[in-house]
Amino acid sequence: MAEIATKNVVTVRNLLSALEGESNANAKYNAFAIKADADGLRGAASLFRAAARAEHIHAGNHARVILQLGGEVAFKIHEIAVGSTLENLKAALAGEQYEIATMYPGFLAEATAHNNAAAIRTFHNAMEAEKTHARLYSEAIALLEAGSKEAWIARPRDFFVCPVCGYTSETPDEHDRCPVCNTAWDKFQVVR
Repeated sequence: MAEIATKNVVTVRNLLSALEGESNANAKYNAFAIKADADGLRGAASLFRAAARAEHIHAGNHARVILQLGGEVAFKIHEIAVGSTLENLKAALAGEQYEIATMYPGFLAEATAHNNAAAIRTFHNAMEAEKTHARLYSEAIALLEAGSKEAWIARPRDFFVCPVCGYTSETPDEHDRCPVCNTAWDKFQVVR
């Protein structure tokens, strides 16, 4: 195992924190998808599965950078509390909002201060993808609270996930290329 350069110690610590967060989000969203399916909210379940796939991609990207910087990949999956689908959507939204407003901006600032291009890229890509998740969770919450049982949250729905950065869209062929990492749209994974 390579030694971590002094200038990268905090960056690796941040990457490990992000890896654990993304890995736990993946596990949590998969559990939330099972509950949403049981509640007959197939579209919400599809959204949870798509977001879980994106979080898995983020975790893998963070792990690669940790290894590149000489760190060791380690994380713990915490106990998952599953509530109603509405509660789960709100919990997921709160997690995404924390990552967007606090966690990733702080991690990005530190990686930028040390000119760590690989960490900057993985943090930036994850943060941009989290913005799409927050938007979609907000929409699902509004629909569920309005009692819109005929809306997309009730029916199985395809979501499109960039295999490189985890950007998530509900629209096929939204762009020619991923707006975050420039991956060709035809490489996106369909998650239902």
